[in-house]
Amino acid sequence: MFRSPRALAACERSGKLRRALIRRGFDAWSCDLEPADDNANNHIIGDVRDVMYMGWDLMIVCHPPCTRLCRAGQRWLYGPDKTHPKVLPKGRTWADLIKEFEEACDLFVDCMNAPCPHVAIENPEMHKWAKERMPDIPVPQFVQPYWFGDPAFKKTGLHLRGLPELTPTNMLTPPKRGTDEYKQWGSIWRTPPGPNRAKIRSETFDGFAEAAAQQWGDYAMKRLAV
Repeated sequence: MFRSPRALAACERSGKLRRALIRRGFDAWSCDLEPADDNANNHIIGDVRDVMYMGWDLMIVCHPPCTRLCRAGQRWLYGPDKTHPKVLPKGRTWADLIKEFEEACDLFVDCMNAPCPHVAIENPEMHKWAKERMPDIPVPQFVQPYWFGDPAFKKTGLHLRGLPELTPTNMLTPPKRGTDEYKQWGSIWRTPPGPNRAKIRSETFDGFAEAAAQQWGDYAMKRLAV
């Protein structure tokens, strides 16, 4: 009996990737700890690990917690040779930060090992302690939003299992360094502190969502048809 291929956009609340996958013919759902921004019915509120066993053909984990994994957060975890860091975020303990780091690593590995034939996980470039903690994860492909028509800088790693690397679809020419346009392209990193800062900095870019749905979606569909 024919069934529509099933896709999960995990750790995504914007719905951009979910909607792009639906346009490619998938029975697509999103999952996040927060409600969907578009109030869609095909959004699951909860931990992705509770739903990754529901028979997905394609799983794209857009924004798993990266604060403790990315290079920018390395200084909060360890000094040289895993010694105590010189400074800590205000009101936080070293034990809390290490616990968050371990939890982020566990989530990443669980997603990478999900019972799904095609998996992609997005994350910034990881620091050396994260790579040491997770030595078996695939070497990432690094992409930029402007590869897919979005005028922005945000180097992002794509850890892939059973999927090809993405090919640029609408490559833009970056503006010259130091110009106002260049600064605008990098504005995501200058988002001021506030309750929506993390959401703004992690939101899926439109061009990336379309490229991922088209290239990875079509690839997964072809493999299912064999």
